[in-house]
Amino acid sequence: MAELLRKIPKVDVLLAHPAARPLIAEAGRELFTSTVGAALEDLRSRIRAGAEASVEPEAILSEVGARLAARRAPGLGRAVNATGVILHTGLGRAVLPRAALEAVASEQKGYSLLEVERASGERSIRETHVVALLREITGAEAATVVNNNAGATLIALATLAKGREVITSRGQLVEIGGSFRIPDVMKESGATLVEVGTTNKTYAADYEGAVTERTALLLRVHTSNYRIVGFTHFPSLEELVALGRRRGIPVMDDLGSGAFIDLGPYGVTDEPTVQSSVRAGADVITFSGDKLLGGPQAGILVGRKETISRIRKNPLFRALRVDKLKLTALEAVLKLYLDRERLFRELPTLRMISMPLEECERRALALAARLKGLPGLSVEILDDASEFGGGSVPTQQIPTKVVAVRHASIPLGGLAERLRAGEPCVFARVQRERVLLDVRTLQEGEDAEIAASLARILGAG
Repeated sequence: MAELLRKIPKVDVLLAHPAARPLIAEAGRELFTSTVGAALEDLRSRIRAGAEASVEPEAILSEVGARLAARRAPGLGRAVNATGVILHTGLGRAVLPRAALEAVASEQKGYSLLEVERASGERSIRETHVVALLREITGAEAATVVNNNAGATLIALATLAKGREVITSRGQLVEIGGSFRIPDVMKESGATLVEVGTTNKTYAADYEGAVTERTALLLRVHTSNYRIVGFTHFPSLEELVALGRRRGIPVMDDLGSGAFIDLGPYGVTDEPTVQSSVRAGADVITFSGDKLLGGPQAGILVGRKETISRIRKNPLFRALRVDKLKLTALEAVLKLYLDRERLFRELPTLRMISMPLEECERRALALAARLKGLPGLSVEILDDASEFGGGSVPTQQIPTKVVAVRHASIPLGGLAERLRAGEPCVFARVQRERVLLDVRTLQEGEDAEIAASLARILGAG
């Protein structure tokens, strides 16, 4: 051990080594030197711990090069989603369409017309262009955008019901990811929650019976991440709106997922569209931009002009507002909704949802063909089911085809771990004694990347 420690080269020796020159040229002398110091310290620790370690300059500089490359690599690197979960929260939910990526790259490479009106040169509202599209698509009088749907819910409640009461059903006290609960956000908004009905049954009469002079809002929450089934009843939005009109109380509809398209033809039931809530007469409707809509993370509010105007004037609005990158991407996504044929072809979320099983089988056969022949790897195609994910459509799945692989000597967990550690990072499911690669959630060209990654893992390429 002492002999090995003495043989570790000094920093200045490594700095003068020919293999160091390209690393110094790329990283700079200061960063290179600090990285060498950290690598040498780790090397000493490994030697003292009795681990095998090389003290040759070439081996040390190879380690330094790997560390510098890791520093340059983006922390939010791209991932290949082979899990079959379309709106995978951990992997960023909705995949942005090419139109959105191109718009961001083109419109934001310099200054942009974020808050300036082109014709007059005067100050304008930053979400103007997005608002016009939202009104056209949904039929709402007005619209605005904040950073996410939690923010949309918070600012709507704080604006319309601070210091007063909000009536909602016990069966709709939703909790979403990150322990965001309707009762908690109600408290933070300054409103008082009034629960009516029971977990499985609530009637319009329950709402009406709870109305007092302190009632500020009737709230319906779409249970987008769970379903209560069986002996159930909840009043329709039309019933709540009728009650609200009689008693002079506004109605808020928190849709959560926020679909613009009827997904019934693709097996999705009980998922209301934003347009249906607008037609029902809700004063404000809130929903996410990065779920079934298929855009960037955003909280979208549409509804009556007076209501939306009040929300925009709330001091919280500036704290929750969206930046120029999101607005650019969202505008590009919304424009796709004006052309239905192009929409299903170019918006990844809807393309994956609507992909027929025959297309899944064709893609699975193509991926399996790439993988067959890799040493020690068994490959087969199985029937399975994809999920919507992202707190959307919780009880429903879409039939799919998966390519199931396993290796003669690598454990399943180890194979999945190596796929995640590769470049690009590949996420798959481990079920039924196999690693499952669901082709429904693969984007263009990713089947070739999976094949290349497995080839590297198995020493075949």
